[in-house]
Amino acid sequence: MTIQLNTDKNLTIHQEYEDKIKGMITDGIGRFDDLISRIEVHLSDENGSKEGLDDKRCLLEAKIVGKEPIAVTNLGNNYDLALTGAISKLKSKLETIAGKLKAH
Repeated sequence: MTIQLNTDKNLTIHQEYEDKIKGMITDGIGRFDDLISRIEVHLSDENGSKEGLDDKRCLLEAKIVGKEPIAVTNLGNNYDLALTGAISKLKSKLETIAGKLKAH
């Protein structure tokens, strides 16, 4: 499973944080590794340089082998919270898809 990170102009990701993000994703949905060919992570700040609640956005797009890609998005007060919520949503969707594939 390849993990690709994308950010808006308001965020620069250092190698340590990139490794942390990849680790969080692998820990959260690693068991679906055979189902997913690539995960794209899009991090953005909805308000730019202004302050605001839940203005950090994480969009996760999973490219599923033999299926249409799925995407989830989540907002949080910081990027870690946004990412954690998005991983949880994606995990739920992947469990549904994996369950349907096993049923067939």
